[in-house]
Amino acid sequence: MKLKLFLLLFFCSNLLVHAQIDNGVFRMNELRNPKKRQVVQIPDVNGFQTLKCDFHTHTVFSDGHVWPNVRVQEAWQEGLDVLAITDHIEYTPHSEDVKVGHNRAWELAQNAAAENNLVFIKGTEITRNTPPGHFNAIFIGDASDYIEDRAGEKDKEAVMKAVEQDAFIFWNHPGWQVNNIEGSYEWLGFIDELKKEGNLHGIEVINGFGMHLKALDWAVDHDLTVLGTSDIHNLVKHDYDLGEFVHRSMTLVFAEERTPESVREALEAGRTVAWASKYLAGKEAHVRNLFHACVEMGPAFHTRGDRNYYEIKNNSDLYFEMELKSGDSTGKVTLFPRSAQVITAPVNQQNITYEVVTTFVRSDEHLVVELPLK
Repeated sequence: MKLKLFLLLFFCSNLLVHAQIDNGVFRMNELRNPKKRQVVQIPDVNGFQTLKCDFHTHTVFSDGHVWPNVRVQEAWQEGLDVLAITDHIEYTPHSEDVKVGHNRAWELAQNAAAENNLVFIKGTEITRNTPPGHFNAIFIGDASDYIEDRAGEKDKEAVMKAVEQDAFIFWNHPGWQVNNIEGSYEWLGFIDELKKEGNLHGIEVINGFGMHLKALDWAVDHDLTVLGTSDIHNLVKHDYDLGEFVHRSMTLVFAEERTPESVREALEAGRTVAWASKYLAGKEAHVRNLFHACVEMGPAFHTRGDRNYYEIKNNSDLYFEMELKSGDSTGKVTLFPRSAQVITAPVNQQNITYEVVTTFVRSDEHLVVELPLK
């Protein structure tokens, strides 16, 4: 009897921790979703902080489905460090219901971003016909000064408005109409002109769920900064199956400090890698540096016959699949986020070489790494 009474009292006291009665209303507080920030673990790279950034998002002030503060809440909860809202200038389909204001999303969200320790960058999307397509301008001034006319003859004039504001300009999703508009996924004369004039600084290699592999080659060949973005219009959790190794698509920026100025400097220097789910894309040097910052090969911990046993560890939330290229060792290795695997190699072998098949350093090339055996 005493045991039953104790269990009943324990149950009731535990229930009251999570609930309360307020003027006859039983409030089930355990149903609330408290503000909780996910920590996305990616080590610093060569002394630079690795910042998780999304430079392409939308709200109801263009063709998005959410209010600006929701974008900030999502970014904070999902572990981002840097956010830009980049609503369209020329395309505002909600204008009958939402008053058009090209600076309004920034104005409504900037305090919330500051309160949540987000580096918040002012931006916009210059929405031209394809080709040439769309461009993002970030670190801008007054967005209301941009051209709203979508007619094709003002393509250069529209981009030059961003140039006048000393914006960082990148070409958005260059391959998005490849199946609908012939010749749209090409290195155009207009794009070449912008680049030669110093008015095109980056290119989206990853946009949402698509990787534009030709764009990666263009980034390498024309010295453009590699970007990965969500281009999110709906709720992130509506579009993405978040969890384990799935995050919104983003750019990893290797910056000296967690400030707008350092983010800008890193973008201009091209210190970035695009990240989507299991995949990384970027210039070889940056992908290589990121890999070696995340992956650690330990010393031999056991010997059996003529083979040593080693532990290879992934100290990050990234995902790596590797296939043996040279040497005698385990043929395929999958490094899940924050995990380790055991591999073997001959006692006298000095190193092994793997191809990291979940990375792209060109459209047809993966990162190849040599791992020393201690």
